[in-house]
Amino acid sequence: MNSNPEELSIEDFSYELPDERIAKFPLAQRDESKILIYKEGEIQESVFSKIDDLLSSGDLLVANQTRVVQARLVFATSSAARLELFCLEPGVEGLDIQQAMFSRKSVLWKCLVGNARKWKEDEVLELRSDENYGFILQARLVEKLGAESIISLEWSPEDLSFAEVLEIAGRVPLPPYLKREAEESDQERYQTVYAINKGSVAAPTAGLHFTDDVLERLKSKGISEAFLTLHVGAGTFKPVKSERMKDHDMHSEEIIADLDLLEMIASSEGNLIAVGTTSLRSLESIYWTAVKLMRKESDELKIEVNQWYPYQVPAHELPDRKQAFNFLVHLMKEKGLRTITGSTRLIIAPGYIIKTADILITNFHQPKSTLLLLVSACIGEDWKRVYNYALVHDFRFLSYGDSSILFIKK
Repeated sequence: MNSNPEELSIEDFSYELPDERIAKFPLAQRDESKILIYKEGEIQESVFSKIDDLLSSGDLLVANQTRVVQARLVFATSSAARLELFCLEPGVEGLDIQQAMFSRKSVLWKCLVGNARKWKEDEVLELRSDENYGFILQARLVEKLGAESIISLEWSPEDLSFAEVLEIAGRVPLPPYLKREAEESDQERYQTVYAINKGSVAAPTAGLHFTDDVLERLKSKGISEAFLTLHVGAGTFKPVKSERMKDHDMHSEEIIADLDLLEMIASSEGNLIAVGTTSLRSLESIYWTAVKLMRKESDELKIEVNQWYPYQVPAHELPDRKQAFNFLVHLMKEKGLRTITGSTRLIIAPGYIIKTADILITNFHQPKSTLLLLVSACIGEDWKRVYNYALVHDFRFLSYGDSSILFIKK
């Protein structure tokens, strides 16, 4: 690519978002949210339940089936101070999230620690629940790593998996900008209806609007659906504090995709629709994995993309979507693999040309966020018109807010 976003200023991707425009709660019905339609420079609006009217037979919808874990653990210290652990990812290098979720008896986990100054050295924190078979969870501080810490968590009964531990003891990790405690209803509403693979600490919120009825209508129209997994990390809420993007350290997130998905993409003749920024980031990262292998820059069939790699490859040397995914399909079959995994730190910003998706379904994102940079990469400077329209026409913003469908500029 010829353009490099390293010199971009995040100040150019800001807008005024009044607090009252942030949706603090979801609508009573998922698919009753509004949807803004951006296509060929024109802006219209509709209701999400009618999204099948906007798509065509032969299109392929790709969504993220990660499931949000109850990642907030609240303890009381010996002095009765409230201390919260926000569980981020395994504390053992090389251990993927889904493997770690099946751990029994104990885990090491990387956490953000709220009110850490109240945690005395060598103090063991404890959570109990007599309602759950005499459940006990203990936390010990192992190591501080700047803003994060490695925590040892041990529990009984020992035959519980860590995923079950979080279900018993944890709380829904609502985004901090909602400024409220999670309620019982959030356990259902902060998940997509197709969520399966446990591991995210934030929902892939573009998918929250889908219902079984919407999915059935899409299927009846001849629109196929396929799923991948990107476990959303807390880094999705990480503000860009650097003056220039070259100084921003993009967060890493884990991706899992199977051979069936890759085959569907390789053979699809219609539009490829990414449900959410996580799905788009995953698809692009899989594409770049193919590029690295085709260019013989790697011989490992593993997703591993750093944030600036795509901007360093000459555009004329790049394969198209079908070539890239067919290459991966052939290689996976040759090696007898059903799944490709890994992680990505890819940053999609203006100057980046989308290689996989033709359409993006996404919510409205925070000012000065990498997600807003991604939207700008998809539709250029028109992101300002789109967001201004949404503000003027009473769209609800952020995780529990309304939706948009953006036809990507090529």
